[in-house]
Amino acid sequence: MDNSQYLTVTALTQYLKRKFDVDPYLGHVYLMGEISNFRLRPSHQYFSLKDDKAKISAIMFKSNFSKVKFKPEEGMKVLVKGRISLYEPSGTYQMYVESMEPDGLGALYLALEQLKKKLSQQGIFDLPKRQIPQFPKRIAVITSQSGAVIHDIMTTVKRRYPIVQLVLFPAQVQGDSASGTIVEQLKRINEIGNFDTIIIGRGGGSIEDLWPFNEEIVAQAIVQSQIPIISSVGHETDTTIADMVADLRAATPTAAAELATPVLRDVLMHIQDLRTRLSNAQVKLIQNYHDQVRNYAQNTFLQHPERIYEVYLQKVDNLTSRLNKIVSEQIYNERQSLWDIRGRLNNQSPMSQLHYYDTMVNNYQQRVLNSTNRIINNNRNSFSKEAAALDSLSPLRTLSRGYAIATDDDGKILKQVKDYQVDQTINLKVIDGNVKLITKEISEENNG
Repeated sequence: MDNSQYLTVTALTQYLKRKFDVDPYLGHVYLMGEISNFRLRPSHQYFSLKDDKAKISAIMFKSNFSKVKFKPEEGMKVLVKGRISLYEPSGTYQMYVESMEPDGLGALYLALEQLKKKLSQQGIFDLPKRQIPQFPKRIAVITSQSGAVIHDIMTTVKRRYPIVQLVLFPAQVQGDSASGTIVEQLKRINEIGNFDTIIIGRGGGSIEDLWPFNEEIVAQAIVQSQIPIISSVGHETDTTIADMVADLRAATPTAAAELATPVLRDVLMHIQDLRTRLSNAQVKLIQNYHDQVRNYAQNTFLQHPERIYEVYLQKVDNLTSRLNKIVSEQIYNERQSLWDIRGRLNNQSPMSQLHYYDTMVNNYQQRVLNSTNRIINNNRNSFSKEAAALDSLSPLRTLSRGYAIATDDDGKILKQVKDYQVDQTINLKVIDGNVKLITKEISEENNG
């Protein structure tokens, strides 16, 4: 069999590398993309540039990176200039970046900042943190079933506090459907309810890998949990929304297990120390009570209690004597005061004044009666005179002397000849009635 027509992998890789290096279009490439998988290194920087549909590996040597005036961050959009070549050992092509400038934030990073702002406005970050139980009986762990997180937690718990029960609730920790499984397991644990602590964890990775722990539904599920939660997502430099809303954040899964459990040996030693201190305290307390009882037993008054009453009996006698003396003096003084008041009242008796005023009232009453009778008599005489005068001027008095008053039908008094007319009906008022007349003839008296 002729193998001359077959190329080695090295030959093919060298051929392709040369194609990359001599291509004029690949020697000067201007690229816009989002930084991914970036972690600051002491020398050369290795990362990826991506957009919505593709990703390319990139390297920036220390000499070029030292000229960058800003600090590149995960998710940041940048404008880079460099060349495309092939890395022979792995046979992968990559971009050798010569310069870099910022071009805004990446989509995921921008979404993360927007969610942080939204949750901050809702006050979720300011909610009080729940206390992690010091001596848990059951701990629920939400993580990948096949990852290293559960292994690290189990190893740490077994070493520190083997009496606690660990229960794994498997969940996807990466990918589009991961957030849904995390929320489902959180609800399931709270429905069961007999857990003291929940640990949510996964290993480190890019922002894309950790994105399920930056979604709002996961943050809301953590906040609504009735069981305290320790979050351990990524490495120490990675901080997710889940870390910010959890009751406690751990840098690593091992640290999370340490925060969730005490060291059993230390606890037992502490209990033993407390037991010793309690025993010593009891002995000391009993000894103190014993000393107090002995001192009380040697007390004179306890040995002769009647002496206590002797002192008080003498005080009672003295106080009784003083009280009787004070009461007698006060009664005597009050009696004297009453006699003085009685004498003053007798001297100022109102009976003589009442007799004097009674006499004056009788005199005034008689004077008023006399004046009233005199006024009535005077008014009666005056009235009689006025009535006589009015009677002398009364028209009826005139009619009694034979005179009459003539009026027409309208009641008008006819005084003069000119007030009369021929055939006119005349009403004539006499002393004892009325007379109707009809004028036949009118003549005027001549006084000349």
